Parts: sequence; structure tokens; C-alpha cells
Amino acid sequence: MSLTQLIKNTLHEGEIFRKRVIIAWLMMLLLLLVIVVRLFFLQVINYEYYKTKSNNIRITILSIPPTRGLIFDRNGVLIADNRVSFSLEVIPERVENIDLMIEKLTKIITISESERANFKEQLKHSRPFESIPLRYLLTEDAFKSIPLRYRLTEDEVARFSVKKHRFQGVELKSHLSRYYPLGATGVHAIGYVGRISEKDLKFMDESNEINKSNYKGSKYIGKVGLEAYYETELHGKTGIKKVETDVRGKIVWVLDRTDSVPGKNLYLNIDIDLQKYIEDLLGEERAAVVAIEPESGNVLALVSMPNYDPNLFVNGIDAKTYYELRDSPDRPLINRAIRGQYPPGSTVKPFVGLAGLEYGVRAPHQATWCPGFFRLKGKRHRYRDWKRGGHGSMDLHTAIEQSCDVYFYELAYDLGIDRLHSFMTRFGFGKKTGIDIPGEKGGLMPSREWKQRRHGVVWYPGETVITGIGQGFMLATPLQLAVATATLSNRGQLKQPHIVFAIDDAILNEKAIVTPTQKSTIILKHKNYWEHAIGGMKAVVHGRRGSILQGQRYDPNNIPKEHRDHAWFIAFAPLDIPRIAVSVIVENGGDGSKTAAPIAKKVMDYYLLKRAPLVSADDDNQ
Repeated sequence: MSLTQLIKNTLHEGEIFRKRVIIAWLMMLLLLLVIVVRLFFLQVINYEYYKTKSNNIRITILSIPPTRGLIFDRNGVLIADNRVSFSLEVIPERVENIDLMIEKLTKIITISESERANFKEQLKHSRPFESIPLRYLLTEDAFKSIPLRYRLTEDEVARFSVKKHRFQGVELKSHLSRYYPLGATGVHAIGYVGRISEKDLKFMDESNEINKSNYKGSKYIGKVGLEAYYETELHGKTGIKKVETDVRGKIVWVLDRTDSVPGKNLYLNIDIDLQKYIEDLLGEERAAVVAIEPESGNVLALVSMPNYDPNLFVNGIDAKTYYELRDSPDRPLINRAIRGQYPPGSTVKPFVGLAGLEYGVRAPHQATWCPGFFRLKGKRHRYRDWKRGGHGSMDLHTAIEQSCDVYFYELAYDLGIDRLHSFMTRFGFGKKTGIDIPGEKGGLMPSREWKQRRHGVVWYPGETVITGIGQGFMLATPLQLAVATATLSNRGQLKQPHIVFAIDDAILNEKAIVTPTQKSTIILKHKNYWEHAIGGMKAVVHGRRGSILQGQRYDPNNIPKEHRDHAWFIAFAPLDIPRIAVSVIVENGGDGSKTAAPIAKKVMDYYLLKRAPLVSADDDNQ
């Protein structure tokens, strides 16, 4: 090849190379331009579109509420259960016109005025920038859905499901809801749960016992009774799950999960059959009965009548029904067994008699004459006995047997209020018993110091006189009298009453038994003093002139019921090895021996014969 041809080929190849470089640069510039244009469209032109689309998939942390523990009676009967319930919930941000939506819903599902009002109230509190502080918004779902209607029937669920596509922003949700299968039976002991309120949230902020973060995603909390007292044990521990959700909030993927820990189950000392038997026995009366196992302090029954259905409160009671319960003259919402404070009347006479023996003011067989009244020296006022003609000669045994007021007027006066107060408080009068349900009242055992502090005046001797028969300022609850009676039957062993027998952890398969607590022991100077008081109680029922066999003090049929005395009776059985101690009060029941005593007898017979067949209810019953 000549030199000239070689030079030409070299120049040609160089030109080709330059063209290729130019083409490559042009392609790179074109590609860069495409990228820039694409980025412009993504970041500027279609910014809103892709911003919305990117929000369609979100990572959300959701709470998994725990399953609440169950409650069983001493025989394994289920008292408090959890059942699947369907609710209709609204996501406000997804609904253009909420009022119009509700109106359309009412054509297929009944929505009451109270349900609408509750929804509107929750709707106000769901707004993050309105008056309610953010710290009171408990769950992640607070901005997502608000319950409009709870406990839909199967028919309502079906009707809504068919037309669900017409209601954007309305969801059908299932969850476990508390259910009390026995209805009103045992409600004053069991209590109930209700929806978590703003008041509950504030309480959580101030409480050292309840962890507010453990209630994220939860709807319910114990309000009264055992449900409230054992809230920490029953509630369980909240779990969490990390999920991806789309724009509708629908979960598309679960990224991580920590399961919740279910609450612990409670096993009670209460015999629900006995409880129901007593409630049926009392019927429409305003009354209370407490039955205790003396040896242990186990509460066998705790009855307050009238009662109410706790299921009404679980998802929010309607205003009309609540006001009817609240304003009823029979006060069904009041737990008379632990909160009813009444003058104990003649039920205190065995205890006052023991005080007389203990302080040496009376000997067991020392006689006192009862002319039908007692009068302080230098005073004209007469403190009348219920038996106008008097009982004649009385010692401690016969005074308890015949319920002689004069004997105890004189004994109380000789003891004085200071010694009387000191001795009676040893049996728990004037003190809370410490039972494991909230709201207990402590009654009142008056003293000089109390009256001076409360009323700013001195104590008068006449007030001591009537305290000897459980009148005047003295007040006691049915529970206190049941505990005092059990202590007497135990010959001084005072046990703290308790309703729960065991707390069962189903996960760990461990059952923690609640150990009975002996609060104190009353030691008398002579052990046989107990037998004198108990012997008098036995004679009340079986003595020839026992007060239970005597005529009524007055004819209650001639007195309006609201003006009649309250009817009290205390008892225990059997005599030697007590298995049950009972206190009964019937408000405005008149004579206790005719109204309350038959109830006490039936309660003890039912328990001893039906629930404890190895023990016979014979003539030793007290």
C-alpha cells in the first residue's frame, strides 16, 4: 500500500471516530434531557399525584388489645365472659356529610338518639386540634374510626354488608365485648366494664397502678366491683404489630408482630347458686344479705337488692335507662351490702354483753331488773323497752334471748362510751373491713372525740345509753355485721373478708391462691365469756322465750312502709364448727324476727343442705 493511501485511510478512520464520539455525546445529552424532563414531570408537574400515591402505602404501628380474663364462681360457673360483637364505625375524614350519611344508615339499621349523641361527642374529641389535649387520645385509631353503633344483630350485619359500597368511610368491625351471661345475678359483687372515658384517662395519668400505654387499642375498663378492683389482673398486656396499609387503611402486609398477653382469670369464693337463691328470696325488697365462711373469711354471697343488668353499661347505657336507675327511689345502683350504713339495732347486744363481761361491769349471771324502762339518775326521761310491761329479772343470757333493751341501756351506761367504743372497734365496727371490691363504707362507732370533732359539742350520757342497743349515732354495714358475727362464732378470730379465691394465669398455667388474712385475734380475760354470748344467741332461736318467737313489737300493717324500722338479723351455723355466718337487713321491714330471721334461716339451710351435704342443719343452727 502506498504512503498516500495509508494517509487517506488514517484520515477517514479519524473522521469516523469523531462522528461516533459526536453521536455518543448527542445520545448522552438526549438521555440526560429525558431524565431531566422526567424528573421535572415527577417533581413539578405530577408532584401532587405522586405524593398522594406514595401515601397509599404506609407503615403503621397498631396495638393488639389483650383478651380480658374471665370470672368464675367457686364451682366453675362462668360469670363474666367475652363474646364477639360487631360495631359500626365511621372514619370522619372519609365522609363528606356525616349527618346525611347517618340519615341514610338509619334506613337499614336502627340508630337511637342517644347513640347519635354519643357519636357526636366522640367526634368532637377525635379532632386533634380542638380542645381535648393530644395526651388524652389513647389509641392510634382515634383519628380513624369512631363507633356509631355497638352490638349489631346478625340481621343488621347482613343488611349493612349488602349495601356497604354505598357508605364510604363506614366500617363494620368485630371485637371481643364483655358479656355477663347471668344478667343481674351478682352484679353488686362482680361489677361491670364500660367504655374508656376521659375521666378514666385522667385517672390513668394520676395512677401508679395502671399503665396508660397498656390501654392503647383497648375500648373497655373495669368500672365497679371486682371488674374494677382486679383491673390490672383482668386486663392483660397489649401487643403491637407493624403493618403496611393502603390509603383506605387496609392492611396489605404485616411486617412484625408481638402478641398481646391475655388477662388472668378470677375464681371466686361466691357460690353463684346461693347468690341467685338469695336474690330470688328477697324479691322486690330493698335489702342486703352477706354470707361468710367464718373459718376463712371467704364471702359465699354478697347480695344487694334491687339489682340491675350490667350488660346495659358495657357499651354505654342510654340516657333514659340510666336516669331511671339513678333516680329510682329503690336505688338499685347502690351496693347496700358494703355501702348501706344503718343503725345496727339489737344485733349489737351480744357484743355489748361481751364488753360488760370483759371489763368486769357485769358477771355472767348477774341479774338486772327490767320494769320496761330505764331512767338516768336525776332525769325524768324514760328510755323505753320494746316490751312495755318489762321483762323482769334479766341476766346476760336471758337479756340476749329476749332482746331486753333495759338490760343493755343500763350496761352501756355503766360501761361508758370510751370503753364501749374501744371494745366494739375490736370487732370491726366503725372500720372498713378491707374486702376486695371498691367503694366500701366504714360505718360509725361514735366516741367523745368524734362528736367534738364532727359537731363541736360534748358527749351526753343519754347517747351512751342508746348506743347500747345500736341506736343513736352508731352505723354499720351488712358486711361489717357479717364479719363481726363470723368473729364471734370464731371465738375472736377476725378474718378479712375476701371474694376472690384464686387468680389463674392460663399462659403460665399457674393458679395463685388468695391466702386468707387474719387481721387480729380478740383475746378475752376468760374464754368462757364467748360461750355466754353465743348461748344467748342460740336461745334467741331455740329458747322458750326467745325474741324470734315473741309477738311483734307493733303491727307494721298500721304503719306506712317508709316509716317502719329496718329489719336486722345475724346468725351462724352450726354451733360448734361454724360453716356460715349471715347478716340480713330488709329496709323498712319492721320486726327483724319476723322479716329478716326467716330469710337468714333459709339462706343457711340452703347452703348447708344443698351446697355442703356433709353438714346437717340441725338444732345447733344459730
